Amino acid sequence: MQISRYLHTAILVSDLEKADFFYGTVLGLPQVDRSLKFPGRWYQIGDVQIHLIVHEELNQTIPNAEKWGRNSHLALAVADLEAAKAQLQQHGYLLQMSASGRSAAFTQDPDGNVIELTQELTPELTQIENGTENAAST
Repeated sequence: MQISRYLHTAILVSDLEKADFFYGTVLGLPQVDRSLKFPGRWYQIGDVQIHLIVHEELNQTIPNAEKWGRNSHLALAVADLEAAKAQLQQHGYLLQMSASGRSAAFTQDPDGNVIELTQELTPELTQIENGTENAAST
């Protein structure tokens, strides 16, 4: 078997309107059309989609409540982590910074699904993270 590309991730949600607000408004993901008859929403990120699927009796908890990144999660790159954190906090979502020291924060959607937001690395940030910023300027 040869996998040729990644298509989508399906996420269970109990309340489609609350989840749509989180993914569509707070995270700002563009919604795409879907032809399926059961309740849900689809969002596009580059070549990949996120599919929200409604399960009205969903009752989930995360196994590792102390370190959210050590649970199943969806990781997304953001251009400005500080702006993303401010947007989440403005809407009342809790944040937990990465325990590894990376430029990453974790949050949870209204159903407790963990979302990682990682600072997208530009060549300049890559040099800083690798400790080579001085070598690049010489």
